[in-house]
Amino acid sequence: MPAYAVIGAQWGDEGKGKVVDFLAERVQHVVRFSGGNNAGHTVITDTGEFAFHLIPSGILWPQVSCVIGNGVVVDPEVMLNEIKGLKEHGVDTSRLYLSDRAHVIMPYHVTLDALEERSKGEQAIGTTGKGVGPAYMDKVSRIGVRVNDLLNTDDGNFQARLTHVVEQKNALITKVYGGEPFLVDELLGRCKEWGKQLSPYVCSTETLLENALENSDTILLEGAQGTLLDIDHGTYPFVTSSSASIGGAFTGAGVPPSAITGVVGVFKAYSTRVGAGPLVTELIDGVGDTIRELAWEYGATTGRARRIGWFDAVAARYSVRVNGFTSLVLTRLDVLDGISPIKVCTGYQLDEEVIHRFPTNTEVLKRCKPVYKEMAGWDQPTASITSLNELPEQARDYVKHLEELTGVPIDLISTGPKREETVVIRPII
Repeated sequence: MPAYAVIGAQWGDEGKGKVVDFLAERVQHVVRFSGGNNAGHTVITDTGEFAFHLIPSGILWPQVSCVIGNGVVVDPEVMLNEIKGLKEHGVDTSRLYLSDRAHVIMPYHVTLDALEERSKGEQAIGTTGKGVGPAYMDKVSRIGVRVNDLLNTDDGNFQARLTHVVEQKNALITKVYGGEPFLVDELLGRCKEWGKQLSPYVCSTETLLENALENSDTILLEGAQGTLLDIDHGTYPFVTSSSASIGGAFTGAGVPPSAITGVVGVFKAYSTRVGAGPLVTELIDGVGDTIRELAWEYGATTGRARRIGWFDAVAARYSVRVNGFTSLVLTRLDVLDGISPIKVCTGYQLDEEVIHRFPTNTEVLKRCKPVYKEMAGWDQPTASITSLNELPEQARDYVKHLEELTGVPIDLISTGPKREETVVIRPII
């Protein structure tokens, strides 16, 4: 059986957690392949509401093995706390696997994240402060700590490497930012304890997934953040530190491109963004405030209010091109109930020209103004609807128009946060 990837198609917070949980009923493995605990995927079932920051959103299905891939950066304390919370809810965590190649978010990464962001003043990008960026920096600089190292803390080579890295970090923390230094022995002790507690979950996950494909199992690859926050393809420098688009799925999970036959893009029915960076369709008015409160658009990880905008088809088409989506999921359609007119951005006014491409230069993007098409809204509620024919005509027109603008079929529509609040137009898996 093939692998399918679920990718955030906007700036994150599209509702990927619900989508992955919904699709996971029909798969054997769910794999997180990028990001860290800067992600927040919410899943609501009959047993309660769960906010996953590291653990894949398929963990609530008893037949699913959940994998944290090599492309993820892992804060051991966060992972252990999530495992503890799941056990308290009676969830079986014996099906959880952690790549021995994944990199570790160390305490000095969290400290540096906060200090560096603070030093930028008005130039700050709005990081979550979880240490994700500094951890990826060390990975690329080849001085990172990997999960495999936590299982070999008595190795003299690891201790020497850790000592050298901590000396570097302490010099930066104390001499540049005026912070407090870290003690090597204390960090080494924490690494030993983390290794002891995480060892039951650690394995060669690329081997596990290779065997799964050979056994004709179905794999679901769970993205974090969104394409427009991708380190390469997003609105740089207002981006995350990992590959949130389809390319990250291959490298971050260790699954070959030939194994992936479906790439699912998840769009909200409108746009949201957290932190700094351009949002061409941003609504700084009562409509934006209404949508924010109706949808409770506050981050699951940071609690920060999300910025609100109309659906941006220019950005959407760019996301489609980058990822090669084979199908789309539209979430939060019910939030637009009772709002009329509804606007869709079909182009950008850039000085004297109307453009339909997504600019690379962030400063150019900031100068763009939205060119809107207005559509009639609907008064009838769409919340909890499960059949396409039950949707109001204007809602169906809106969905059809988004399909036309993106050039990709919308196969699922989410009409609420629960699993069953889903319209299946065509099965994805």
